[in-house]
Amino acid sequence: MNYYVAKNGDDYHTGSKESPFLTIQRAADLAVAGDTVIVGEGTYREWVKPANGGTSEDSRIVYEAAENEKVVIKGSEIVKGWAEVAQNVWRVEVDNSLFGAFNPFAVPILGDWMVAPLDTPMHLGEVYLNGKSFYEARALEEVYDPQEIHESPNPTWREKEYVQEPERTVYRWFAQVERDKTVIFANFQGADPNVECVEINVRKCCFFPEVTGLNYITVRGFEMAQAATGWAPPTSEQVGMIGPHWSKNWIIEDNIFHDAKCSAVSLGKEKTTGDNKFTKWRRKPGYQNQMEAVFLAKHIGWSKERIGSHIVRNNVIYDCGQNGIVGHLGCIFSEIYGNEIYNIAVKHEFYGHEIGGIKLHAAIDVQIHHNYIHDCTLGTWLDWQAQGTRVSCNIYDENNRDFMIEVTHGPCLVDNNIFADRFTFDNAAQGTAFVHNLCGGFTNHYNVLDRSTPYHLPHSTEILGTAVVFGSDDRWYQNIFVGRPGEDENYGTADYEDAAISLEEYIDRVREIGNGDVKPYVRVSQPAYINGNVYFNGAKAFARECDRVISEADPKLAVEKTAEGVYLHITIPEEALKLKTLQIDTQTLGMTRLTEARYENPDGSAIRLNHDLLGNERGNKPVVGPLEGLKAGENRVLIWKK
Repeated sequence: MNYYVAKNGDDYHTGSKESPFLTIQRAADLAVAGDTVIVGEGTYREWVKPANGGTSEDSRIVYEAAENEKVVIKGSEIVKGWAEVAQNVWRVEVDNSLFGAFNPFAVPILGDWMVAPLDTPMHLGEVYLNGKSFYEARALEEVYDPQEIHESPNPTWREKEYVQEPERTVYRWFAQVERDKTVIFANFQGADPNVECVEINVRKCCFFPEVTGLNYITVRGFEMAQAATGWAPPTSEQVGMIGPHWSKNWIIEDNIFHDAKCSAVSLGKEKTTGDNKFTKWRRKPGYQNQMEAVFLAKHIGWSKERIGSHIVRNNVIYDCGQNGIVGHLGCIFSEIYGNEIYNIAVKHEFYGHEIGGIKLHAAIDVQIHHNYIHDCTLGTWLDWQAQGTRVSCNIYDENNRDFMIEVTHGPCLVDNNIFADRFTFDNAAQGTAFVHNLCGGFTNHYNVLDRSTPYHLPHSTEILGTAVVFGSDDRWYQNIFVGRPGEDENYGTADYEDAAISLEEYIDRVREIGNGDVKPYVRVSQPAYINGNVYFNGAKAFARECDRVISEADPKLAVEKTAEGVYLHITIPEEALKLKTLQIDTQTLGMTRLTEARYENPDGSAIRLNHDLLGNERGNKPVVGPLEGLKAGENRVLIWKK
């Protein structure tokens, strides 16, 4: 059955095409397996909470925008009645009945692994002028002096997310929440808020069930914006502007998501397995609470049969404070592809250790491919239990960091990607295979001996054991590394210098230390499997790499954005194309040491890297890097079409 929704409808109508409902929620209350909800053009200011789910792949509930019509779901409301109290500064009183039980201007952005600011936290509220979000002031005085900028003292690479640019013109707001009203002050920089469109956050979500276990739902063709989503660490209920809320087999496709206060798409966990216990109680480290969340999830049925297997494809996601896509536990066996994700966590109003264009924990058998992730503080971050995960054929550009993988044990495969930025990898994991990538920046590579994290039976949520990260057990085959002469950073693979080159050599080194159970393994670097790479412009190679090319030439790596799409520029010397290579497959990559698992597809079949980033077929002697068609000399290749 089809239900229709239109701005000229009425919720007392029948929901037919001739007699449509007014709200999407009215249709969502009625739709059952096999039904389709078709929404007509317009802006719908509501939080859609589906009441039912589908029952199978052939009996879904589908929510879709009417063909060729723009349908927007917003978590905000328009506010008028502003009074000017000083030059550019205006004031409005909002009756708290507008918010109901949830006033985002009264809710601070706090939670586990939130780092700053803590003494004067930001809030979930937001003010928008013609769709553009403002900055929250920490005190009313800052609204009158909007150029005042706060910087994190002595920022590290990870803390640069919290440094604001002093030259930026800043629109600021400040709210005073009282019993019956919320008073908002805002500096509109000369605009008249009673003439322009001014909106404020009111609702937490745009499309998100309140209950768990609603499966087989499709959402396509919408624009969703301006939701007051909260901080979403792996130890909290992870609420997004849209998300399946602990269910399975959702399809989220062909949408535009923007201006989520924290996270846009959540594939994350529910509340009973933990909700910011570290922040609330401080009885245990957050690490311990996260470990408990994994086991508690198993107790409530965390498995492929009940959770995950979502598809998130062909969406545009931008201007969100924490994540484009986030998930812990609930993201298992999912596929994320064809998305453009940008401007994530770049306002720098708040900072914590859970940001990224894509930030996933327990991404078991998740396939992340053919996405364009750019202008983010961190492109993609895989954290804990990334096993069977594949990151393939993605483009990373203009990010503070491109990719991070942390406290996981493999097998994870990172292949045929373009990492164009100065900071390419944070590698605090083991058992990752990096194959046919273009690495335009430096790598941090380190062990983690104070946190033991779970690993699983292959293609399963069943926990096989836990382990610390000894570092290495990585594979680096047929990548291109671009260095920067004179910089004291690791460009290339030279930091694996202490590693053995086979499991047999590794075991011999452990035996040489003598008797002992744990300590010998801490003292010996795991094997590294490195061959067939090209090193440019000062990038340094692993000394025991047999087949390699080292060139001092500058490949002039650049990414060009045009109206047609995105182009890669790179200059390749002829010797790099004559390097001895082979087609990489499951057999070549072997077995990880700790998890004793192979690099294979989610269905257990063998992987063969016989296509490049653009889908071109690779032969038995493929070209290094992600593009098979590279030629000697200058190359300009279209890598992402608009």
